[in-house]
Amino acid sequence: MLLKMDGFVPHHSQTQISVAYKLKMGFVFLLMCLIAPVQQSPLPYTSVLNLSFKNVEFAMDLYRKISTYHDENIIFSPLSISTSFAALSMASDGATYKEIMKGLNLETLEQADQPDLIPNLFQMLHGNISHNGATKLDQAMSLFVRQHFSIEKTFEEQMKSYFYADINSVNFEDTNASISLINQYIKDKTRGKVEKMLSGLDPTTELMMINTFYFQGGWKMPFNRNYTYNAPFYVDNYNIRQVPMMFKEDKFETMEDTRLGARVLKLPYLEGVSMLILLPNKGVDYNTIDDEINAKRMHGWIKKLQKTKLEITIPKFKMEKSYSLHDILPELGFTSLFSGSANLTRLSKDKGLKVSEVLHKAVIDVDEVGTTAAAATTIGIVPYSLPRTFIVNRPFFFFIYHEETKSLLFMGRVIDPTKN
Repeated sequence: MLLKMDGFVPHHSQTQISVAYKLKMGFVFLLMCLIAPVQQSPLPYTSVLNLSFKNVEFAMDLYRKISTYHDENIIFSPLSISTSFAALSMASDGATYKEIMKGLNLETLEQADQPDLIPNLFQMLHGNISHNGATKLDQAMSLFVRQHFSIEKTFEEQMKSYFYADINSVNFEDTNASISLINQYIKDKTRGKVEKMLSGLDPTTELMMINTFYFQGGWKMPFNRNYTYNAPFYVDNYNIRQVPMMFKEDKFETMEDTRLGARVLKLPYLEGVSMLILLPNKGVDYNTIDDEINAKRMHGWIKKLQKTKLEITIPKFKMEKSYSLHDILPELGFTSLFSGSANLTRLSKDKGLKVSEVLHKAVIDVDEVGTTAAAATTIGIVPYSLPRTFIVNRPFFFFIYHEETKSLLFMGRVIDPTKN
C-alpha cells in the first residue's frame, strides 16, 4: 500500500510485488507515505482481542466498498491498512485524528487517561502475531525523511517505540539514488520477494513512510500434486473455466451457515494461522453475501467449526490486485486527510500537508505443497466410510487469520481463478 501526502500532483509510484508459493505461501503488503509542502503499563489481553475485532469490522466495511467498484477477484490486507493508519493517526490531530479513529472503528476503544492506548494495543497485537515459530509473520516500518525536514520529536519517539520504525535521512532531490535506496530496503525486508517497488519519485517529497507486511506459511496438511486434475470452475451460468483442482481427503474443520446459505472450511497452516474458505451454496449469488459478512459472523464461524472427514477439492489460483484507496476511503469517513484541511501538525509544524494518494497492492499464489514436509503426508481411505465432499468449483471468499487473536491478516474473494 502506498500513501502520498503533498500539495502537488506527484508522479504515481509503481508497485511490483512477486511472491513465491511453491514450497511456501507468501504475501507482501506495503504502505508508503509521501509528504511534501501544501511506554505505558501492560494492557489487559482482552483489549488486544477487542482491537482485533474492531480491525475485522473495518476490514469488512472496506471489503464492501471495494466490491462495489467491480465484480472481479479481490485480495487485500486489512491488518496492514489498519496498522498503517494507526501510525498515521499519531501524526494527526483535531478533526483529522477523529476521522481516522472513526474510520478504523477504534473510537470506542479510546480512553481519555491513556492517550497512547491505540498504538500500545497495536504494539501488543504485533507482538502476539509475530511469535509463530514455523509461520513467518513479519511487519516492519521505516521513515525516509528529506534532509532538513523537521519532524516533531514526540512523533519520532512514538514511531520508534510502538512501531519499531527505522528513521533514515534521504536527499529526495537525487531521485535515482533515493529510489535505489528505498527499493533495496523493501527488497531486504521482504526477503527478496519485492524488487523495484519504486520506478519513479516526486523530487518534492518530504517524507516517505513504508510499512512492509510479509507472511510465509505452509499447509499443515499439504496437497499431493499427483492428485491435482483439471476440472470446470463455474464463474457464472454462462462462463466455465477449466482449472487445476487440488484434492485431499482428511479430517477438516467445517460448519454450515444456513441463514447465509454458505459452508465454511478451515485450512490450517503449520502454526498459529489458518485460512477460512466461505463457499456459497449452489444457486446463492455471492453478491448477496457481501452485505452479510461481518466480524461477529466470522467469529461465529470459527466458534462453531467441527472436525469431520471430508474430500475437499480446491482450485489453484494466483492473482495480483491494486487499489487506489484514496478513491474509496472517503466513503468510510476519511475525508479531511485528502483535502487542504488535513491536520498533520503532530508530524510537523510545516503547513499545507495532506494525503494525496493511498495505493495498496497484493499478490497471492496458491498451490499444493506448502512446505517441504509434503511428502510425509499420506491419504488414508476407509472403504466403508463415505466422506462428505467440499468442492470449491464456483466463486468463493477466503479469510486468513491469526488463531490466537482472531486478527484478520488477509481477505478476498475468487471469482475467476484463471484471472491473475
